[in-house]
Amino acid sequence: MKPQSIGRALGIGLRVAGRIAGERVAAQAQAAASPPAAPAVPGPAQTRAAGQVAGQATRGVAAGVGGFLRPFRRVGGIIWLEVVGVFFFLPVVVFGPTVWKTRLSWAHGPDHRTFLIAAGIVLLFLYLSVSSFWRARRK
Repeated sequence: MKPQSIGRALGIGLRVAGRIAGERVAAQAQAAASPPAAPAVPGPAQTRAAGQVAGQATRGVAAGVGGFLRPFRRVGGIIWLEVVGVFFFLPVVVFGPTVWKTRLSWAHGPDHRTFLIAAGIVLLFLYLSVSSFWRARRK
C-alpha cells in the first residue's frame, strides 16, 4: 500500500473520530446549559440515527487502522513463514545423525526399521522447511 493511501485512510478515520468527539462534547455542554426537564426517552428514530453514526465511526476507524497495519501484515507473514521453517528444520537436525548412523542397514540389518522411520521424518520435515522458506521468499 502506498504511503499516501495509508495517510488518507488514517486521516479519514481521525476526522470521523474527531467529529464524533466534538458532537459528544457539544451535547454535554448543551445538556449542562439547559435546565433539568423530564427525562426524555429516545424514540426509535433517534436510536436508529445514533446507531448509524456509531456504525460510520466504527467503519472509519477500522478502515484507518486496517490501512495502517496492512504493510505490517505482509512483513509479519514473511517472518512467520521463516520462523516456521526454522522449527520444521529442527527435526532434520535431530534425526539426521540417526539416519547417518543406521545408513549401513538400509536394506537389511538390525536397524532397518529405525533407518526407514528416521529417513522418512528427515525427508518430510526437510520438505516442509524448504517449502516454508520458499513461500517466504515469494512474498
